[in-house]
Amino acid sequence: MTPVFVDTNVLVYSRDVAVVEKQERARAWMARLWKDGLGRLSTQVLQEFYVTATTKIESRLSPSAARAEIRGLLPWKPVRSDHRLFDDAWDIEDRYGFSFWDSMIVAAARHAGCEVLLTEDLQDGQVIDGLTVVNPFRQSPESILG
Repeated sequence: MTPVFVDTNVLVYSRDVAVVEKQERARAWMARLWKDGLGRLSTQVLQEFYVTATTKIESRLSPSAARAEIRGLLPWKPVRSDHRLFDDAWDIEDRYGFSFWDSMIVAAARHAGCEVLLTEDLQDGQVIDGLTVVNPFRQSPESILG
């Protein structure tokens, strides 16, 4: 199985106690990706997670706790933004009409060699240049990873 790219909303919901059902599903995905060694993400995802987890969710993390979470995710080989990622994101933005930020996520997932993108921000089941969008709150890890 190829790596699975995780968008910010999965990380945030795994920590947010306000939406219990989504928290449970996000945690199930995270546990499975850790178990199988398949999780990937980007520095953009980590930045968005830090801001959201420390300022926007009901069960806010302290900055030190959020930093520890991010450090713990570094083995997932975060894709860094560079000129190639920007070029690819702009191409995706132009071809699909996605927002710039969503285009950066799709480009990062492709750069990470992923075939699956976990996000609730794009259409579940949509295929973008060989990358399949999976809404992690509609589909279980078992339904995708076996």
